[in-house]
Amino acid sequence: MILSGDIGGTKAELALFERDHGSLREVRADRILTEGHASLEDLLAAFLAAGPGPHSITSAAFGIAGPVIDNQVVGTNLPWTVEAGQVARAIGVARVSLVNDLEATTLGLEALANHDLVPLQVGVPDPRGSIAVIAAGTGLGEAYATREDGRLVARASEGGHGDFAPNSEDEVDLLLYLRSRYGGHVSWERVLSGPGLGNIYDFLKDTGREREPDWLSKERAGGDPNAAIAEADGKAPIATHALDLFVSIYGAEAGNLALLFMATGGVYVAGGIAPKLRSRFEDGRFLAAFRAKGRLSSLLERTPVHLVLNERTALLGAALLASRHAGPVT
Repeated sequence: MILSGDIGGTKAELALFERDHGSLREVRADRILTEGHASLEDLLAAFLAAGPGPHSITSAAFGIAGPVIDNQVVGTNLPWTVEAGQVARAIGVARVSLVNDLEATTLGLEALANHDLVPLQVGVPDPRGSIAVIAAGTGLGEAYATREDGRLVARASEGGHGDFAPNSEDEVDLLLYLRSRYGGHVSWERVLSGPGLGNIYDFLKDTGREREPDWLSKERAGGDPNAAIAEADGKAPIATHALDLFVSIYGAEAGNLALLFMATGGVYVAGGIAPKLRSRFEDGRFLAAFRAKGRLSSLLERTPVHLVLNERTALLGAALLASRHAGPVT
């Protein structure tokens, strides 16, 4: 038995798998909100309370949102410090591996079926080329992978915290607005995430570019304020304008990754937000910004781009990693 998890800023996806002749069979899974749990160990205890018994788990691996150094991570959007040895002792597992959540997502691409991917741009795939992965959710994750001996070797990054680069007058003003809001540095995550969409919306409202209708103000106050923006697309000009900017900025940064990592093998757009905005990613705005790279636009036009629909990709990647670390099945 192995245990895997995708530990995000607001929720954790956890699953138990049995290893059977080289394949993994899911035994049990659950989604648990991280709020209210003092640590990963506390959250895992809640999940494992339903079984299996002690010493049933051979190996565990978790993708966590944050920089993982020496099998330890201080969460970026989580108030936890997670250390693999402490987790292993708490749940009675011989080996626990921690990786960045986007590293786990990248590994999980190998477990996806054709119906889990939507080609946004077919391009000219290079079977030996690197790939890049970008995923907006509670935060913004970025990673890449090289191919070695027919297997993806994932590499983590914290590129989501790099400097946001505007590409239009509106985006320049957005940068200045957010510099004032956050006291200087403005990362890509401040605009490409759930809270980032809220920041774009606030910018349009506070600068007088758009008016917020009363009904939308009430919907945002009564539930998830950023989900309400997406649901108001096409109904309220402020929401439509905010999503226009969000998708364009998303495309521009995805194109940056394609250049940074020479991702001739493809760019994969994952995370919790993109599948919910599928029609937006297919309408051409994302690709226009992706390709707009001046003298290297022709390279971007040849780069395959895929939308990842399976929101459990990081969980599957962590499971593959845990299985590899568990050794051969006897």
